[in-house]
Formats: sequence, C-alpha cells, structure tokens
Amino acid sequence: MVPDVTVLVVGAGPTGLLLGAELKRRGVDSLVIDAHEAPMTWDRATVVHPRSIEVFDHLGIADALLDAGVKQRFARIHADGAVLGEIDLSLSGSRYAFNIGVSEEVTEQILTDYLVRLGGAVTRGTRLVDLEQHGDGVVAMLENGSESKVVRARWVVGCDGHRSAVRTLAGIAQDGHPIEEPWAVFDATLTDFPHAFEGNYAYLDDIPLILTALPGQRWRAYVRPSGPDSDLVADASATLARYLPAARFVDVANPVRFQCFTRVAQHYRSGRLLLAGDAAHTCSPIQGHGMNSGIQDAFNLAWKLALVAQGHCADTLLDSYEAERRPVALRITASGDEADSAQMLKSAADRQARNAVIRDVLSDPDARHHEAVAEAELDVDYAASPIVVGEAGSALSPGQRLPDRVPLGMADGEVLMLDDLVNRTGHTLLLLGGETARVEKVASLFQALCARADPRLYGASFAATVLNQGAGGTDVAHGVAGLPAEDALRMGITGITLLVVRPDGHVGLRADAGHEAALVSYGLKLGVRR
Repeated sequence: MVPDVTVLVVGAGPTGLLLGAELKRRGVDSLVIDAHEAPMTWDRATVVHPRSIEVFDHLGIADALLDAGVKQRFARIHADGAVLGEIDLSLSGSRYAFNIGVSEEVTEQILTDYLVRLGGAVTRGTRLVDLEQHGDGVVAMLENGSESKVVRARWVVGCDGHRSAVRTLAGIAQDGHPIEEPWAVFDATLTDFPHAFEGNYAYLDDIPLILTALPGQRWRAYVRPSGPDSDLVADASATLARYLPAARFVDVANPVRFQCFTRVAQHYRSGRLLLAGDAAHTCSPIQGHGMNSGIQDAFNLAWKLALVAQGHCADTLLDSYEAERRPVALRITASGDEADSAQMLKSAADRQARNAVIRDVLSDPDARHHEAVAEAELDVDYAASPIVVGEAGSALSPGQRLPDRVPLGMADGEVLMLDDLVNRTGHTLLLLGGETARVEKVASLFQALCARADPRLYGASFAATVLNQGAGGTDVAHGVAGLPAEDALRMGITGITLLVVRPDGHVGLRADAGHEAALVSYGLKLGVRR
C-alpha cells in the first residue's frame, strides 16, 4: 500500500499536538486531525507539572509556557478548619521547582504554534469513522461535514480522548470504573485572600474544594457539589468560609459539572494502531496527572515511532511504549482513586485518621521529599522496560531520568551541566571516568565506542573524567572539563561508566564494564536494523 501519510494522529489536544510536532521534528510526516471545528476556548486542566515543563524545555518551548502561566510553588492541604501541611515543590529536584498554572487551551496554543513552525497543521472538523488494518498500513475513513475521504497511513495513533474512536475501532477494552461522585469547576477572582498567590490550596471538608492559581490573579475552583442541582459557588463558599470568612468569589466564569472515570486500556497497541493520553487512560483530576501523563506518553512514543517509521528499528520497539507507559497509568489511576476516596470521607473517625496520616507524612522530611517528587512526576522509572540495559541499584540506574543540574565544570567560559549535553533528537552517549579512571583509557575507549555508535541513533557523544584529575581536554570531541568528584561518587561512578541517554531523557544503558559489548546489546534491544 502506498501511504498518503506516514502517521495519522487522531485528536489535537496536548497529547496529539506534541506527538505530531515531535514526529515532524524527526522528519516523519504526520497528519493531525480533530473533530472540533476550532480550538477549545476554555478547558478544565490547569496544572503543568515540572516533568512536563522539562519536556517543553527539551523542545525549546518552555519560555512560552512560563510566560503564559503562573508558578505554583506549593500545595497546602487543609481539613476540618486546620492546615495539615504542605507539598513544597522546591524539594522535587527539578530545575523547574514549581507547577505552571495555565488553562489547557493556552497549553494547546503553545503546542499548535510549535507544530506550525515545524511545517505541520491541524485539520479540523474532521472525524475518524472507520479503520481497516493491512499488513503494511491502515486505511482510515474520515468525515468532514458531508464529505468523506480515505487516508492511507502506515500508523495511526489515537489521542482522541476517553471516548476514543481509535480505541473503539481497534476493539481494545478498558479496565476501570466510573467515579461515582461528580466534580464541578469554575473560574473566579477571590477578594480578601491573604495567602501567597503562587500555590494550590486543598480543603478536605464536607464539600471538598481545590483552588489552583491562574494568571491574572484568578483561581480555578474544583468542587464536589453538595447535590445534583446545588449552587456551585455557594458550595465552594461554604467550605472556604470556615477558613477565610471575608473571602468572596467574584467575576465567576464557566461553571460546569463533569463526570470522571478511572480507566486504563488493556493494551496500548493493536498492530499499527496505538493509543496515547486520555484514549489510553483516564483518572480523577484530584492530582492533576491526566494531561501531564498524556504529554509524557507522546514524548515517550514519538522517538520510538520515528525510528520505526524511518526503517531504522523493527516495530517490536513499539511494544516498549506500552511496557513503559501503561504501568505509569496504572499507578496514577490507583493513586487518584485513593486520593479521591480520602477526599470524600464522611465519618468523623475516618476523617481524623486521614488527617493524622497527612500530618505525619507532611512533617517527615523523607516523606515530604517523596511527595514533592511524586507531585512533580519525577518518580517515573522504566527499570522494568524490555529495552533498557544494565543492572539496577546504583544512584543512576537504567530506566531512571537523567538528573538535573549536575555540573561538568567549565566550557567556553561557562558552567556546563550534564543534562545540557543531552541531544534533543537522538540518543546521547556519555562516557564518564571516576576517580580511578585514567584519562588515556577514557579517551581511547571513547573513540572505540564512537566508532561502534550507530549514527542513525546517536545525535551526540561526550566523554569526561572527574575534575580532581586536572584532566584538561578530557572530552576528545567537545572540550568538557570534567565531572565533580562528589557528583561522580553520588552516581556510583568510580571507574569508567558508559551511559546512553535516550531522547526522552531516561537512561537506556548503564555499563560499568564491558562497555563495547553493552553498547551492541543496547542496539539489539532496540531492534536496530542492519
């Protein structure tokens, strides 16, 4: 079959837009369609977590997001008239130690602009109505008003929400359940609000309320209505009055009720059909993981689908997408259910027990750090993935995200950071020498590894040794000064360690010995075609 397009992306929310743009950036043509005639003018999602901001930074569009939104530096938890504690995002370890509060349609516009700059576009008012898989592609039937059109694609990715047409046509079932208690939301300004604006405020009272900061000193209020016909602003005001009697919601906009679901697709792939974002998983909005997880689905899938579509890797590489991302979905849906249930407790004894647990967690330094990392979505680890190579157990194991802001010394008069070396499209080969490594050995091994590194995969290669060796010019190719000894030890690097960092910033390979064989093994795991 001769395709009209390599990848058909169904759905132009944040997940579909990011996926379509990333495929374009990697030289893969994609057609992004959406059933809506125009972009959404208001949407419920507001919180962009630190890991998603890192993704935007990787794409070179973080500044647009930072300029558009407001920094949410903490989440303060209240219940029964008292403050239980705070989640402080400065403890997360990300260079972006805050959420960004911005309505989802603004995030979509930033991603749309990125797609257009890369030569892409969204074909709107277009619905997918039928699919037929063949051995070498997919025939998709599209409708735009009264007109029908056949599009032949090699791959189709459903980013079309929890009612996904792609998932339905693929016959992929879901596990999960509806969330019984409905949610509601509205935007407003708060008068006489005495606390810092750069935060989120949760109130776990009889009528639960969550306030998230938005630009322009506005708030998005999420509330569990007291009844099917209750006044939403009155519901939220009743809870807030217990803490701030003088505060009032004014200039209220977009009040709406909505039903949520906890569901995860049983599979993320059926032949040439794949699912991402809400098409693959839906969860309670209580922790803000829905849109963010979809963004990270797209970031994980894009580089893999590009390698397969360009013929560099076998399509078995795509099986790793489900293997890596579905466990994340299972974890966030379970966590959302747990938080949702805890929010809705009614008996005094149950609420007191819940409050005591929250106080204990948010007063313990280790637990507070864990909560900040989880809120930031920096706790994702692909150690169980079928395509990572190396032993777990070190401070930087295969499957983990490369840490932020590890200094490598000076280069061209500026401090160079380890994550600055990560290539924005391909894999990055990093050869790091610890205290016992000889500079000459690092240099010769680096040259041997570069000769073995498949240019279809690797966008950059660097070598460095620890600073205390005085190793000027230890980076054979790029003049990196070296790795601080304390950081080398923290990452478990004493001799010579090979790291391969994937395009999504996670470590695909760690080898502390047998470096050349490990590099070859990693290529085989990816299914690199010879």
